[in-house]
Amino acid sequence: MDSKLQVISGTYRGRKLALPPGARPTQNMARGAVFNMLGILGTDDKITVWDAFAGSGALGIEALSRYANSTAIFTDTSDDSIKVIKKNTNAIAANRVCIVPANAVGVIKKYAAAANLIFVDPPYENARIGVDFIRKLTDVVAPGTIVVQEIEKIVPYAPDTTKWEILRDKTYGRARFLILRRSCDK
Repeated sequence: MDSKLQVISGTYRGRKLALPPGARPTQNMARGAVFNMLGILGTDDKITVWDAFAGSGALGIEALSRYANSTAIFTDTSDDSIKVIKKNTNAIAANRVCIVPANAVGVIKKYAAAANLIFVDPPYENARIGVDFIRKLTDVVAPGTIVVQEIEKIVPYAPDTTKWEILRDKTYGRARFLILRRSCDK
């Protein structure tokens, strides 16, 4: 089946993206809305993106397309996903990416401190992984780090607002997107 997934905006706008088998990518419309909500980031800002549960890499690739001075780290445990991310990034930004076959939770200490924009979108059937990931991330990331968390809207969840500022909380279809900024410890 031909993928309808594509880069929404920026340098690579319109580029089709491959999908790994069984993937549930963030849909084009929702991804576009998320990046519109990220308007707090300047297109010339130096951004290090970590697409933690990367799948196809669509979120990280969208960031590379929109932010000229960005680099991206992609992690996933699936061999199929790693192959697809390599395919999707090879022709567009191979010199700006690091693709790592790894469990995102296990490499938080290695990648979180370097990133200032982190996408957290684990499979919906493993929603607890994303919630635990955010909890562990809290003690590693720098104040001001932006986290975009996608979680199925039926999952009851509220981030620790003593540690995270909720910039946006929006629902699109069955997906809930939280845009969080790490607060300074009080």
